[in-house]
Amino acid sequence: MANDLNGKRVAILATDGFEQVELTEPMQALKQAGARVEVVAPKSGDIQGFNHHDKGQTVPVDHTLEQVQGEDFDALMLPGGVINPDALRLEPAAIDFIRHFVEARKPIAAICHGPWTLINAGGVQGRRMTSWPSLEADLRNAGAEWVDQDVVVDRGLVTSRKPDDLPVFCTAMVEEFSEGRHEEQPGGRIGSAQKGESAATMQGENI
Repeated sequence: MANDLNGKRVAILATDGFEQVELTEPMQALKQAGARVEVVAPKSGDIQGFNHHDKGQTVPVDHTLEQVQGEDFDALMLPGGVINPDALRLEPAAIDFIRHFVEARKPIAAICHGPWTLINAGGVQGRRMTSWPSLEADLRNAGAEWVDQDVVVDRGLVTSRKPDDLPVFCTAMVEEFSEGRHEEQPGGRIGSAQKGESAATMQGENI
């Protein structure tokens, strides 16, 4: 995985209430792959992480939404946590930031409740994806093809369901981020690798 993302600048968009491991583990994987990773939030200072229902550690914010633009970054990562994406959906600047990546066809990775914000940014229509199960109806109603798999990759969009999926999520995220912008082509890779294969070589399945 090392050095796949040299020269890439990746934004992690989050606010208070993010699921801690869903931010820290992808951040570590991105940094290990050579990316410059920066936390973007609606406010400055620190944002509060959670371990499920309990407060976890805080993470320092590198930039507020007022200080950066989507054009500054090559890819976007959206961690989950119930509070975090629900709060971001109420921030017009956050939705505008995400919308840039959607419209520019830059790679996006979102886990657990993270895909919620993609609905507001117009990023799920016609996309094959997964999420925490409670988002299934929301995503389907917004035009997504929702599947229950540990990781789904569709034209640069990487989604997973929960913290247990982080190993395959991080592998697929680094691969897609290394590929850069994606053309709008049908199909996608679904599920973790079969025995003896890596997640990077998974073949698409028809659902």
